[in-house]
Amino acid sequence: MPDIQLETDRLVLRQWRLGDFDRYAEMFAHPGTCHIGGPLALGDAWRRFLQMPGAWSLQGFGMFAIEEKASGLFMGQAGPWQPAGWPGTEVGYALHPGAWGRGYATEACAVAMDWAFDVLGWTEIIHSIDPANTPSQNVARRLGARNRGPGRFPAPLDTRHIDIWGQTREEWRARRRSGA
Repeated sequence: MPDIQLETDRLVLRQWRLGDFDRYAEMFAHPGTCHIGGPLALGDAWRRFLQMPGAWSLQGFGMFAIEEKASGLFMGQAGPWQPAGWPGTEVGYALHPGAWGRGYATEACAVAMDWAFDVLGWTEIIHSIDPANTPSQNVARRLGARNRGPGRFPAPLDTRHIDIWGQTREEWRARRRSGA
C-alpha cells in the first residue's frame, strides 16, 4: 500500500490502521451513518473495514482514514472510491457520530478531491447520496456539487435509491480559485 498522507489544519487523512477498527465499527453501527444499507453488525463492519486497505493495495487509491490532529482519534473516512460497476469516480465520506457537526466531512473531502483531480487525473467527481440524507446533501452542496438526479449502484445494491451529486474538475478548480 502506498504511504500517502494528506493534511488540513485539523485533520490527517492517512492509511488505515488495525487500531481504527473499534471506532469504525461504532461508526457503521449507528443508523445515522448508514443511510445506504443500514447499520452493520460487527462481522459485517469487519468485512467492510477491510475493503479500503484492499482498494489501496489493488487500485492504488481508496478512501483515507480521517484522524483528528488534536486528539489522534479516528473520525471517519473520506476519499476516492470506484468499485467495479460504480456509477462514477466518487469521493465518498462517512463520519463517526463524534465528528458530526464540525465541518470535518467538507474539510476532508476538499483535500481528497484536490488529490483525486491532481494525482489520479479524474475529470469529474460524484457523491452517491441517499435522497433522505440531508446532512450528506449539505456536504455535497458546500463542496460545490449539484444533484444530477437518480443513480444506480451495481448489484446487490441496485435496489437502493440514490441521487448522484457531482461536478467536473473544471468546476471544482474554478470554485477553489474563487475561494468558495
